[in-house]
Amino acid sequence: MGPPRVQQRRCRCWSTRHQINKRCERWWVFREIRVYEIREILRLWLRGKGLRSIEAMTGVDRKTVRRYLSAATAAGLVRDSGEDQLSDRLMASVCERVRPHRPHGHGAAWELLTANHEQLKTWLTKEGLTAVKAHELFARQGVVVPERTLHRYALEALGVGRSARGTTVRVADGDPGGECQVDFGKMGLILDPDSGRRRVCHALIFTACYSRHCFVWLTFRQTTEAVIAGCEAAWRFFGGVFAAVIPDNMSTVVDHADATEPRFNQTFIEYAQARGFVVDPARVRRLKDKPRVERTVPFVRNSFFAGETFVDRADAQRRVEEWCRTRAGMRIHGTTQCRPAELFAVEEAPRLGAAPTTVYDLPIYARRKVHRDHHIEVAKALYSIPGNLIGSQVDVRADRNLVRVFHRGALVKVHVRQAPGGRITDAADLPEHKTAYALRDIAHLCRMAAEAGPAVGTYAAILADHPLPWTKMRQIYALLGLVKRWGAERPSSDGRDAHNSPVFSRAMSHLKVTTARPLGHGPNPGNTDRARRPNVKTGANLN
Repeated sequence: MGPPRVQQRRCRCWSTRHQINKRCERWWVFREIRVYEIREILRLWLRGKGLRSIEAMTGVDRKTVRRYLSAATAAGLVRDSGEDQLSDRLMASVCERVRPHRPHGHGAAWELLTANHEQLKTWLTKEGLTAVKAHELFARQGVVVPERTLHRYALEALGVGRSARGTTVRVADGDPGGECQVDFGKMGLILDPDSGRRRVCHALIFTACYSRHCFVWLTFRQTTEAVIAGCEAAWRFFGGVFAAVIPDNMSTVVDHADATEPRFNQTFIEYAQARGFVVDPARVRRLKDKPRVERTVPFVRNSFFAGETFVDRADAQRRVEEWCRTRAGMRIHGTTQCRPAELFAVEEAPRLGAAPTTVYDLPIYARRKVHRDHHIEVAKALYSIPGNLIGSQVDVRADRNLVRVFHRGALVKVHVRQAPGGRITDAADLPEHKTAYALRDIAHLCRMAAEAGPAVGTYAAILADHPLPWTKMRQIYALLGLVKRWGAERPSSDGRDAHNSPVFSRAMSHLKVTTARPLGHGPNPGNTDRARRPNVKTGANLN
């Protein structure tokens, strides 16, 4: 417990301690007698020393010595009983007897402020006055109290003041290799070679909670891709992965912030699952949830970035990694009293998870609507989707090799990843009667014609025998349409030379056919300029 305070006044006196018969000025000021000094006074008294000797040996005035000795004897101290009497209980009793009587632990000034509590509350809380102004107003009313006492009363009784903060506790650092706190910090301007101008550079700072060893990743953008790239670089720097990562409540990691049930960003949570660490984000505007990295941010800004000139971001990144190993890693930390790099190497590095050996394949996540053409667009490439999902919203995950499509959580399609501008179509996703047209499948059309009859197949094969066979698709479709309409018996009755018939060729060009006479005969002599038009319903010729 603290010793009582003894106030002495300023005076002029004759000094006999240092110079005899010489007048000097001695300025006595406030002095606090500590417990160990009180114990020394009592110990010297028990050894038979007088008041003058105790004054000379301790530097405490004789009146003060006499007051403490009186309090000690009243508390039961006996001069002939030895020094074993100087217990902590006796010292507490002596201090309590010497201390001025304060029933509630406060003096008269505090009691005076208590009597004027409502007036002070009105000034400080309702009118917004400062404690200094309230002190002046009280002095005008004749309520004279020390300004410092008024400040303490305002803080304790009304909760008003610069130090109006509650008490706190130190949180344990946790197990070695257990936690790594992550946060962004704004550094300054660095030249961007891609744009040719200076841009604001941000530092993604990783701080190991146990050892305080840190890593800094510099970036121009605060995106999910930048955060994952920083994590990959941090795991390489540390030589392993921490069990838990405590990031700031950044939107690149957390889609919806909540103190107990945050909703994570799908890209980052899949990355955490791939690397084997748990994400425990800090609460919104709660700096004490990640105090280790919060203290590191100004240290990085002031110790590394301030006053330095960098060629570009690559140069700054190379230099900051060296700074993390030497300046930041080899300093004596004020809390742990150890070098962070050495403590990390001994305690944390052996307990980290395995470091990644391959580059993480950062996927693309998107939500797309299936268009009427049975396709969706992902990263400027087209992919076919089953026709029953036209108009529906599907979720897409595209990595370096595959594109996976999900509908209501179920996997509905898997495609090989295409370059921008590419297209991949699965025939099973299209209607059967449109597959050949959509895929320009000439072989499929020729097989359909061959199934209709030998002559039809022969004619379709001759049409397809062209340097650009897809330019004959319409004619083959027209042939199949005629066969579907009139049947395959009439063309087949003329044998294999049906395709040489001028009437058949003319009918193909005008999508008309004569049915009054067998194929292979010439036009009607009565109407030599054109073939007779067939009646669709009766099959009769029309003049």
